[in-house]
Amino acid sequence: MRTSTLRAAAIAATAATVLLTTTQASASPEATSRPDAGSVAHGGQEPKLPRHIDGGAWPTSHVQGAAIDRRRGIVYWSFTQMLVKTDLEGNVLGTVTGLTGHLGDLDINPKDGRIYGSLEYKAEKAFYIAVFDGDAIDRVGMDAEADGVMTTVYLPEVVEDFTADMDGNGVFDGDVAATPDHRYGSSGIDGVAFGPADGKRHGKGKQVLRVAYGVYANNERIDNDNQVLLEYDVSGWRRYERPLEQSAPHHNGPREVRNKFFVHTGNTRYGVQNLEYDEASRHWFLAVYQGTKPSFPNYSLFVVDGDRAPYEQVVRGQAAPELGDHLSLLPQGQYDPVSSTFGWTFDASYGLVSVGGGYFYGASGRRVVENGTALQTGALDLYRWTGKAPTPFEKVE
Repeated sequence: MRTSTLRAAAIAATAATVLLTTTQASASPEATSRPDAGSVAHGGQEPKLPRHIDGGAWPTSHVQGAAIDRRRGIVYWSFTQMLVKTDLEGNVLGTVTGLTGHLGDLDINPKDGRIYGSLEYKAEKAFYIAVFDGDAIDRVGMDAEADGVMTTVYLPEVVEDFTADMDGNGVFDGDVAATPDHRYGSSGIDGVAFGPADGKRHGKGKQVLRVAYGVYANNERIDNDNQVLLEYDVSGWRRYERPLEQSAPHHNGPREVRNKFFVHTGNTRYGVQNLEYDEASRHWFLAVYQGTKPSFPNYSLFVVDGDRAPYEQVVRGQAAPELGDHLSLLPQGQYDPVSSTFGWTFDASYGLVSVGGGYFYGASGRRVVENGTALQTGALDLYRWTGKAPTPFEKVE
């Protein structure tokens, strides 16, 4: 179900100017700065956490994200086709294998303690939130289908945008970037994070799950210059959860989303790779692969101002005019007056985990060869947020 509202009169009044300006909250540093803007750095005490955590080396694609259960001292790692569970010293406690799709970013639901991750099957036009029972992952080599540790919830909204026939030729072009199809340039989903509902000051809103679209890199269109975030209330999702049978993907999921948000950042390569909510600052962090459009500064890290309420504006580049709810970038860091965007330069595309007080883990990975087998490593290093431009994190040595 599409969630954007059409209002012809309002669109006619604003469509002429929307292509020349961006969000009302990002007009200029002077216009957006305010006493309660909410600096990310809070000068908290250094957390009692290791400065480095080794996630091992696995015969998979690269590390996609991580989530930390601080109370239990557990780290969950996404390695694209595998979920890995370790302790804070990097000792492997269990793995979930057998995934043939793309397991992306992870986060832990603070209400039920389970691990939620994005899961794609583009060829089958199927997109899910995978839900893992961390307590049940107790050995290496558990199977995602057979061992009862994972359920999935289908996301119809994502499918509708991914398969949208934007040029009207009646043909779905598939997993292809150089096409006018895919509404908003949608390539699926990746970043996921739990946090308070939109615009709720001091982080006191209802806890929701936000899911970020992947977005194709395509310099020939302008409707892909937003990041797209879907917001879900997952409190009643158990009625949708089903074990995943990968040979016959199910279609059980919520027909409607709680909210659908647009964030004007400029086009990126595959959208928000890692999405993270930081309780200390009350802001949302968007880590991306840098875009290539020459009209944008192509930052690699954006921060959404969690204290600003969404505002309605025409969604850029749609053939049928539509209004959508937009979120504001935090007016800090680097500022590009041409595109009216704020951002930083820091590669957190493999993983970003907030651990409180202005401290974060950033993930890294590389390809290694052991005994003739190609493996991918994963690691987390502790960083302190400084907010300095262009690079806002400093590694805790």
